[in-house]
Amino acid sequence: MKAFAQLFLSLDETNKTNEKVKVLKDYFNCVPDTDKMHMLALFTGRKPKRIINATQIRTWATEITNIPIWLFEESYQVVGDLAETMALLMPQNTNSTSSKTLTDWIGELNELSAKTEGERKLWLVDSWAMLDTQERFVFNKLLTGSFRVGVSQSLVIKALADITKLDAATLTHRIMGNWMPDTYTYDQLVQEQGASDDISRPYPFFLAYPIQETSEKQKSAGDLKSALGDADEWQAEWKWDGIRAQLIKRDGKIFIWSRGEDLATEKFPELHPFLNALPDGTVLDGEILSFTNGQPMPFNVLQTRIGRKNLSKKILEESPVALIAYDCLEYAGEDIRSKSQSERRTLLESVQAKTEYPEIFRISALIDFKSWDDLAIVREQSRAMIAEGIMLKRKSATYQVGRKRGDWWKWKIDPLSVDAVMIYAQKGHGRRADLYTDYTFAVWDGDKLVPFAKAYSGLTDAEINKVDYFVKRNTLEKFGPVRTVKPELVFEIGFEGINKSSRHKSGIALRFPRILRWRQDKPKEEADTLDNLKALLGE
Repeated sequence: MKAFAQLFLSLDETNKTNEKVKVLKDYFNCVPDTDKMHMLALFTGRKPKRIINATQIRTWATEITNIPIWLFEESYQVVGDLAETMALLMPQNTNSTSSKTLTDWIGELNELSAKTEGERKLWLVDSWAMLDTQERFVFNKLLTGSFRVGVSQSLVIKALADITKLDAATLTHRIMGNWMPDTYTYDQLVQEQGASDDISRPYPFFLAYPIQETSEKQKSAGDLKSALGDADEWQAEWKWDGIRAQLIKRDGKIFIWSRGEDLATEKFPELHPFLNALPDGTVLDGEILSFTNGQPMPFNVLQTRIGRKNLSKKILEESPVALIAYDCLEYAGEDIRSKSQSERRTLLESVQAKTEYPEIFRISALIDFKSWDDLAIVREQSRAMIAEGIMLKRKSATYQVGRKRGDWWKWKIDPLSVDAVMIYAQKGHGRRADLYTDYTFAVWDGDKLVPFAKAYSGLTDAEINKVDYFVKRNTLEKFGPVRTVKPELVFEIGFEGINKSSRHKSGIALRFPRILRWRQDKPKEEADTLDNLKALLGE
């Protein structure tokens, strides 16, 4: 644990890429192979199962710190992180007496499920006593399931690639899928020939680079020609708003993986018939959408079934899904990612042409355009198509790993926007734990302000500091961590879509709300109304 705690601290102390890579390499070179795999699991989102609940952890921590619960909670609100709060409040222990490795600690955490509550408490108190402050902090992160670290997966892969002399794309592929560190060894990870016989393993996703995010960065057709060259070197498709997924058929078995590496095979039973009918050795990349009467439905319809453990007959009837495939990554058991976009498209069309399920196995239609001016006109139809914009793919492009600039671009339509008044604020997390960075916004309904959206991104650090200053001096009420503030500041809120919602007081729900700009030029009386928002619904 000493080495892992030091790794966590060292990564947090620098924002320089080369230093982060060096820190990671030093860690890989000094710990056992089992610790390397547990570290990789944690850094790629594979957290140990949480056995002790947050209430028990809080209660036992306050007993050790010997402070009242109200003071503990106030400290937590200031720090913004439960693991860090506990580490800071506990009696100082500068001499760690534990020689247990990261593997040892995670093994003990996993064994807690067989212990009584009393045994868990005794184990936890003894564990805290043998760790120093930094080790406690990292240990608490594991314990509470809030493990986050300031380093991207790509940097971890780069460090590992430097050590093993394997290329980064190969390693990225090998850590995809349904593996855990107690069943997948470091030797298997770094072997020269092939990754393993895991037939469920997906490929790393190729992600498009954004052409623009807001109207201030809007690209014209002339800009596209200058940046991307001749239009005939590119293919264009609609950018669908669903769940990005890879669908796999190998050795008679089927698997559906989301982009977040969640195995979602059982969540989409409607797709099983066409998947089972695919030839073995086929991997498709595409978008899962709610689909009915030959048309895609808004994302909020699909959202009704996301996260549900059991799919009722009613849910399946109200939100039927289909796949819109736009790439083929494996054909007849061969990895074809190195083929050109055009070649892969031809193979994809051949697979789809043979399907007996054309209603649920669709193919992303290519947009016919002769020039960038033509495409700019077509792009204006995006919302009518229930699409977010247009995807541009270079016809000669291979299928790459991660977000790469050059061959895949997403040209999204400008967001919808309204001007709204900030009415609530809450502190952020991490380095912003003492700043009010999370805001709730309202629009006018007659002479009342009705909350309709939350947002926490879009402001500069300087603007955040100014808003924080305002909040701390204009708080009207306190509700736990939330502050009701004087309704005065107006912001332009951007969003991708709007839908009716019975769960919200305003009666609406927004898709991807974020702050576009602070409207310091506009008084609160000129903010938008709820009727303005409902008009976007067609009401």
